[in-house]
Amino acid sequence: MGQPRAVGSAEAASARLPLVLTALWATAVGLELAYVLVLGPGPPPLGPLARTLQLALATFQLLNLLGNVGLFLRSDPSIRGVMLAGRGLGQGWAYCYQCQSQVPPRSGHCSACRICILRRDHHCRLLGRCVGFHNYRPFLCLLLHAAGVLLHVSVLLGPALSALLRAHTPLHTAALLLLPWLMLLTGRVSLAQFALAFVTDTCVAGALLCGAGLLFHGMLLLRGQTTWEWARGQHSYDLGLSHNLQAALGPRWVLVWLWPFLASPLPGDGITFQTTADVGLMAS
Repeated sequence: MGQPRAVGSAEAASARLPLVLTALWATAVGLELAYVLVLGPGPPPLGPLARTLQLALATFQLLNLLGNVGLFLRSDPSIRGVMLAGRGLGQGWAYCYQCQSQVPPRSGHCSACRICILRRDHHCRLLGRCVGFHNYRPFLCLLLHAAGVLLHVSVLLGPALSALLRAHTPLHTAALLLLPWLMLLTGRVSLAQFALAFVTDTCVAGALLCGAGLLFHGMLLLRGQTTWEWARGQHSYDLGLSHNLQAALGPRWVLVWLWPFLASPLPGDGITFQTTADVGLMAS
């Protein structure tokens, strides 16, 4: 009995590792940002109204970011606890030998999660969990608000970084932006200058990565596809713009981007899906 428990503990630890590493990275960037704002060059000078608006925007972005992270991690997109027996077997269903269960269409087994995922899109390496039917909406909103937070920080630190770069030669500037750790270890820059360059580099790169992910998944959202279906050119579940948006975001799809806890129940169950062929038969 001790061996299965040890194996289960090891699997749980390996599943939590990406999330722990991401949390440590975010904490390090946050601490360096605090250092820059408090002890380093500091934020750009702002009037009372601009400072209030900046604080309100940052609070809104952080609440949405943390709320969607929580919803994403709490939502289980797997077949665990889902009654699948007798639900239209043979109509596009497959058998998973790892899970030893029949699985519905659009589902797939994840070797990292070690279970089949309903409407599986992909495995998120940064958060250590698959993106599927039940957590696709917070994943999309997470990309939006993560890009917004990182872009906001980049703009906030822009004037201080620009002043720092103008004070040095082009070669020194390029080395500071591309190799900030090397510049710090060789004593070419102070800790405050390193933190400023590193945080700005990280935020700009993160904003570009999240923005690219949002554009890609926004395209899939409008087409009613998963990443797996897009890679294979499958369009069987594209039922039109309005239906595709509601299928992934619920009836209040316009408002869910603004607040993560807004009720917008998904119309399906992640097991059965309408196809373009079904719509054609109903129309005829």
